[in-house]
Amino acid sequence: MPYSPDILEQWRARLQALGLEEEAAALLEATGPLNLLGAQLVYLGQPLLRGWLPEDGLNTLATMLEDPQHTRAFVQQLREGQR
Repeated sequence: MPYSPDILEQWRARLQALGLEEEAAALLEATGPLNLLGAQLVYLGQPLLRGWLPEDGLNTLATMLEDPQHTRAFVQQLREGQR
């Protein structure tokens, strides 16, 4: 699956615009090992979500959730964006 830091930056910007970056960071940290399950749910939900979100954005989100290192880096980006 493709992994795009640029797409994650778009996700971060969307969350920041909604004022949800801290909530998203806390959720990602709290769910830890369940993030893999979240990735699978994103893959399974792609046919329904494609109407609202671009497929490359969904793939990048799922790939990030599958890899704890990428998830930690994204959480750090979310938290740094608040400063």
